Amino acid sequence: MKLFKIISICLLFIVPFTMKAQETLPVYSDYLSDNVFLVHPSAAGIGNCGKIRFTARNQWSGVEDAPSLQTLTAHTRLRDNIGLGVVLFNDKNGYHAQQGFEAVFAYHINLGRIEDSNQLSFGLGLMAVNNTVDESSFTIYDPVISQIIQSESYFNADFSMAYHYKGLFTYFTAKNIMLSARTLYDDFYESLNLRRYLFTVGYYFGESKSFQFEPSIMAQAVERTGEKFVDFNMKVYKNIGEAQLWAAFSYRQGFDNAISQELQYFTPIIGVNYKNFMVSYTYTKQTGDVLFDEAGYNQITLGFNFGCRTPRNSGCPNINYAF
Repeated sequence: MKLFKIISICLLFIVPFTMKAQETLPVYSDYLSDNVFLVHPSAAGIGNCGKIRFTARNQWSGVEDAPSLQTLTAHTRLRDNIGLGVVLFNDKNGYHAQQGFEAVFAYHINLGRIEDSNQLSFGLGLMAVNNTVDESSFTIYDPVISQIIQSESYFNADFSMAYHYKGLFTYFTAKNIMLSARTLYDDFYESLNLRRYLFTVGYYFGESKSFQFEPSIMAQAVERTGEKFVDFNMKVYKNIGEAQLWAAFSYRQGFDNAISQELQYFTPIIGVNYKNFMVSYTYTKQTGDVLFDEAGYNQITLGFNFGCRTPRNSGCPNINYAF
């Protein structure tokens, strides 16, 4: 009965918002850098530590006005069941940019013994975004070009669910569930439906004292364009004294859509956890017939854990920080 009430309350928030929205944050491989919350709102406060993560991503190195993205996330748990989190981001691509803020509420339900990490979670994120187009430096005369910085704001929302049991973890998230239109380009009416659906499943093999392994898969689909992608991931951990070294490799393959099926990403990641601090480096190389540039994508992630509680005896690292 308690679970039914929680689902009903979430739907009351979601249904009115499904009338209006457009795509916001792009989905990269950040979740493998101990930043699951950036992709799945139901991860807010999911573990035994609060977490702060900062990422800085630069695409097409050496290309002027190439896309860049910075994000700052923070989330923690209040009491036994409530998780709260925030996401701030700055996404720039040439003359176009967007800045956003998302507030997330999550509710976690323990279905068994706490030490087994048997937990069902729900998350709802409400986001405000400001889009800008900088036409101030355009020198070619065109009546459509205003030669000013135009801006427009809109709202969006994400809904997410998660289930953890010992080493098993699963997430489902519907992103950009609101629908709206923007008229940023000289009152040209642009209606977008870029709802994106994400499903993640993986298992953490942590019995060995030498190395721990975490294979996972993340599938995503974009409603309007028909694009489908699957990430095949492997993450390996090694404990050395008070530090934990880890490395991950992700391969993303597109399917079904004429453009997306040619898309391939190879992403190696290396990182280290030391006490409450974390740092990682991500490099992504795109291959296939559709290439904008031969250069790769570089990303740095910095993290800090706070308010840590007694670790569980089992559970994957994103729910149980201690190692």
